Amino acid sequence: MKNNKQTILVTGANGQLGCEIKTIAAKYPEYHFTFLSKDILSVSDFTAVMDHFKDETIACCINCAAYTAVDKAESEKDLAFAVNAEGAKNMAQACRQSHVQLIHISTDYVFDGTGSSPYKETDTTHPLGVYGASKLKGEQLVLENDPSAIVIRTSWLYSSFGNNFVKTMLRLMKERESINVVNDQKGCPTYAADLAAAIMQIIASGKAGKNAGIYHYTNAGIITWYQFALAIKELGKSSCSVNPISTAQYPTAAKRPAYSVLDTKKIRDTFDISIPDWKASLQACLKAM
Repeated sequence: MKNNKQTILVTGANGQLGCEIKTIAAKYPEYHFTFLSKDILSVSDFTAVMDHFKDETIACCINCAAYTAVDKAESEKDLAFAVNAEGAKNMAQACRQSHVQLIHISTDYVFDGTGSSPYKETDTTHPLGVYGASKLKGEQLVLENDPSAIVIRTSWLYSSFGNNFVKTMLRLMKERESINVVNDQKGCPTYAADLAAAIMQIIASGKAGKNAGIYHYTNAGIITWYQFALAIKELGKSSCSVNPISTAQYPTAAKRPAYSVLDTKKIRDTFDISIPDWKASLQACLKAM
């Protein structure tokens, strides 16, 4: 008997978002999922990408593959651009040629953070570092090479999988009596499980093809990293003391945007998505751990 299920291909499958999509895949029995980690498919290898699309009939591709080491990217520019820009272009070309709906994941780092109201999809981009520049180039190449693609920018991604701020804080709070956390950078944390659910809602809605372009998705609410750490401390029942510091007191190789709040109205309205509050999602994540 022939399997008539539509296939959803997920690249970068071992990252936070890829793992969260794996977790909810069973809730979508009408789809067949193919999960490819970078060891199986390197998106920067054009021939390998094209060959994969020849071998399998795919309905939708969620491109989670990315180079995400923000500070390291400053000294590994070629690698960052190979994955985030060229890799994105390869996926877009393959998807367009095979008539596959592409959903590509991007970042708040395409903005410089000098704004003071939530960034809309149409606002001027101006990345501060190599990582943001490589992701912006990727967005541009995706939409140039596949005008029916959807690009979703997100920020401050965390999950019970992979490395992220929440897991780092939990570890440090166990190891130390006090920690210092930056209190002058504002943004919106995003629980990768919520983003995974939103992406699946977009695919299942059947509206993706008619609503191409850029969208923003984060959890609801605006906080600083320090406030985020305080919530982790409270929910994790830690006795570690958390001290606010300035960005200047915590120098990093790459500059961070001081304000990276994304406006999520467009994705909510277009796909009828309701977005959970950041603290409820943090609680859900800690439970999942």
